[in-house]
Amino acid sequence: MLAALMVLSPRLPNGPANLVSLWQTVMPWSGLGITLLFLLAALRRSALAAVAVLLPALVWTVLFAPALVDKRTGGGDFTVVSHNVNEDNPDPRRTARALAGSGADVVAVEELAGRAQETYRRELAATYAYSQVHGGIGLWSKYPLQDVETVEIMPWTRALRATVLTPKGPVALYTAHLASVRVRLDAGFTTAARNEAAARLAAAVQSEPLARIVVLGDLNGSFDDSALHTLTGPLRSAQQEAGDGFGFTWPAPLPVVRIDQILVKGITPRSAWTLPDTGSDHLPVAASLRL
Repeated sequence: MLAALMVLSPRLPNGPANLVSLWQTVMPWSGLGITLLFLLAALRRSALAAVAVLLPALVWTVLFAPALVDKRTGGGDFTVVSHNVNEDNPDPRRTARALAGSGADVVAVEELAGRAQETYRRELAATYAYSQVHGGIGLWSKYPLQDVETVEIMPWTRALRATVLTPKGPVALYTAHLASVRVRLDAGFTTAARNEAAARLAAAVQSEPLARIVVLGDLNGSFDDSALHTLTGPLRSAQQEAGDGFGFTWPAPLPVVRIDQILVKGITPRSAWTLPDTGSDHLPVAASLRL
């Protein structure tokens, strides 16, 4: 059953309570279930049970072992960072300084509290000549920004679109913070608002006239969550193509899921990684891209 759930995961209907989305989000941790099955087989002293457990172990290895290989290489010429900085962050100055020292060409910030905006502007100004802040979304860049506009994915501002004028030409950059999700006993995995926001963002990205696109931010879901396929399907994950490990981002003290993403189209990821804890409840994500 465990092997079947892993193999069939992309084809399963989400069903009641969105349990398939939840399963797809935490599926890398199914390795713990395989370990438990091996222990049970050992307790029963059953060679047949131990051999049977090799099937889900093999499936897990095929699906997830490639993520454990370090795929990072050099040759990138455009570095981006995305960070949900936490609206209730007790030390925004520390977080802003960490972002200023990241070395990124572009920094995207989500969940930026109004009272903290001036702190971020002050700390990032020396490194980034160009910036835009709309609602809780901020964008800081070493290169000029053009055509900056909000993307209407929710009743309040949770996404921006900008053209970054890099030395290698224009890049369309979308930064977004999709609606939050919760796991509740009475409702299951509450993803309806997130999925609707993702569909609206996907429509904007699909109509983008520029060939090179970066979509980054807190998507409150994994790249493998099929409910987000309208958005993620045409894009590639920088972490999956050029990362080292799963790149989990939340919760920051002991991350167990990757819900902060850097996705690209028409661009080659060369390296992807997470930055150290900045005091937020999320870890920042970074990628070096080749334009």
